[in-house]
Amino acid sequence: MQIADVISIIEKEIPLSYAEDFDNVGLLVGNKTEDLKGILVTLDTTEAVVDEAIAKGCNFICSFHPIIFKGLKSLTGKTYVERTVLKAIQNNIAIYAIHTALDNSIVGVNKMICNQLNLKNTEILIPQKNTLKKLTTYVPKDQAEVLRTALFNAGAGDIENYSNCSFNIEGSGTFKGNDFSNPVIGKKNELHTEPETQISVIFQKHLEGNILTALHKNHSYETVAYEVISIENKNQTIGIGMIGELETELNESAFLEYLKAHMQTSTIRHSNFLNKNVKRVAVLGGSGAFGINAAKKAKADVYVTSDLKYHDFFSAENSILLADIGHYESEQFTKNGLVALLTKKIHNFAVSLSETNTNPVKYF
Repeated sequence: MQIADVISIIEKEIPLSYAEDFDNVGLLVGNKTEDLKGILVTLDTTEAVVDEAIAKGCNFICSFHPIIFKGLKSLTGKTYVERTVLKAIQNNIAIYAIHTALDNSIVGVNKMICNQLNLKNTEILIPQKNTLKKLTTYVPKDQAEVLRTALFNAGAGDIENYSNCSFNIEGSGTFKGNDFSNPVIGKKNELHTEPETQISVIFQKHLEGNILTALHKNHSYETVAYEVISIENKNQTIGIGMIGELETELNESAFLEYLKAHMQTSTIRHSNFLNKNVKRVAVLGGSGAFGINAAKKAKADVYVTSDLKYHDFFSAENSILLADIGHYESEQFTKNGLVALLTKKIHNFAVSLSETNTNPVKYF
């Protein structure tokens, strides 16, 4: 197995298409054609993590946060980023980052928080826009079933809890080939009318290549007529943050104790208590001030996130409890989820959970 094979496994489950535009995801350091020796999964890539990879014989680091975020103008070892990258290169270790692609996954960072808190009936808090596309094409009526099935097998037609979704209209298609055409049906330079079925299917944007391959492979026409458009429909499988419900509602102080225990944190910064019970819980791992209004709109009783600034707490406006548990603390279980995913898919190589605590924040 090569490093490229591992990357393919990861990106099939967590497509990079859904990472935020500002992010830097994918293979950041190394050669993907190298043979795989072992995988180390971490939240952050630091010099200490590279040392751990060396000690464990791993040549692929799968990191949540990207070690290279801003552009590097030199590699002289003057910063921790440069030293980490240099050490990885010198020891032939590849570094891969998943970051906001995993943030926006329905099985990603925020689902892992929901699992830690045992939340039920979870759904995405802020669905990502422009993640769905629609294909419309036209096929001879007697070939429609074969083409529909091929499109479904390529991933088209999945809408939330439903699969094999399509819309079909019967009609007549006309075409006239020129001297250079090679029509499957009809003759050159003759107008032909063919009973056709118009097929429309919705698909996730990262599947477009697969969908179009299936279309051309399973369509009989020399030239296939089709259109692909982006649609504004909400997509409840891609987006950031999640909201769910506690099995049993708790008062605010009891919930914060529950939160401390389940998220393994000793300190929580929070807004004013509202003297009401907590049932609906919104979560967003990492810096989540931008999600406060979405949490309020979703009628959450509490919003669990991190990196809230002083004035962010005023945004609670006595309508929601804000709980800042710390950046590292909100994302610390991410690496466990990545290990579980890789272990399930890869059986022949060691997938190690990094033992290095990369939290740069200390409490006194």
